[in-house]
Amino acid sequence: MSTVPTLPGITSQMIQTNRLKAHVLSSGPTAGTAVVFVHGNVSSATFWEETMLALPDGYRGIAIDLRGYGDTEPLPINGATGMADWAADVHAVVETMSLGKHHIVGHSMGGGIVMLYAINHAADLLSITLVDPVSPYGYGGSKGADGAMTFNDGAPSGINPEFVQLLANGESGLENPMSPRNVLRGFYVKPPFISPREDELVASMLTTKIGDEHYPGNAVPSTNWPGAAPGDKGVLPAFNRKYFDASALTNINPKPPILWVRGADDLIVSDYAMFDLAALGHMGAVPGWPGDEVCPPQPMLAQTRAVLDSYAANGGSYREEVIEDAGHSPYLEQPAAFNAAFHGHLAG
Repeated sequence: MSTVPTLPGITSQMIQTNRLKAHVLSSGPTAGTAVVFVHGNVSSATFWEETMLALPDGYRGIAIDLRGYGDTEPLPINGATGMADWAADVHAVVETMSLGKHHIVGHSMGGGIVMLYAINHAADLLSITLVDPVSPYGYGGSKGADGAMTFNDGAPSGINPEFVQLLANGESGLENPMSPRNVLRGFYVKPPFISPREDELVASMLTTKIGDEHYPGNAVPSTNWPGAAPGDKGVLPAFNRKYFDASALTNINPKPPILWVRGADDLIVSDYAMFDLAALGHMGAVPGWPGDEVCPPQPMLAQTRAVLDSYAANGGSYREEVIEDAGHSPYLEQPAAFNAAFHGHLAG
């Protein structure tokens, strides 16, 4: 059923919910305690398979393809509500499958989706795991540990158009520096790591639906640097600070324990990220940058830490686990270290 080959022990199925038809990968005993996995941008449930199969006895892994990715029904992504819609899609799968109380895990963009999910469904959760998550103030358009908007229209916003075109073309090789395979090797993981399932991971990336209503979404002209702001459709607007703010996580009740786990050498989510236009401007890679006073790099880690510190101050608990010699995907790169922290967290 999955268009990407799955590992032995992984079951692929389509689940018709009251929101959309979702593609779901599962592992482990049907009666096990559910662990729900939410993937990041330009990927799919495929990325979670090894982590699902490594779950301890008694746990059931459930990984969902988000709309616009994998084999889930590719409904449009609304810029203003996209992250909340993804969270609601995930909850619809949980309800349809009658999973009961469950653990939830989100990677990268999926971490932001999980934050919104927790805000709306805290009582359903046994624990939360955020793996190299986007900031609670999204990706792009904010500054400072408090997540203030850099400009009132969400600028700066944008992505390398060559990467988008190569995704659209289904490019799977190494010839172009911005090919999905090279982006996987250079940014999703820390070189020289190469996954044994790299072909499947690239195939997963290539399931990303391309266009204004999917990835990357649309942009509008801006009087602010660098001349573009997020529009009202698609992925990049959805997780921009203009529309996304999950800082209300600090006030949820009850407060499940949170594990924040990240690769020490993550280039995608950091306080000086390689896909943050403000950081690229600071580096001189995007001309016309107006300077730190106007448009500083987004301090993504500081923003996440500030929100989680507030979560703890309000009666919750969290632990920050940094995995050495890993980039943006420590669960793939350093599975033993990742699973040691993750399984301990599941066990409470």
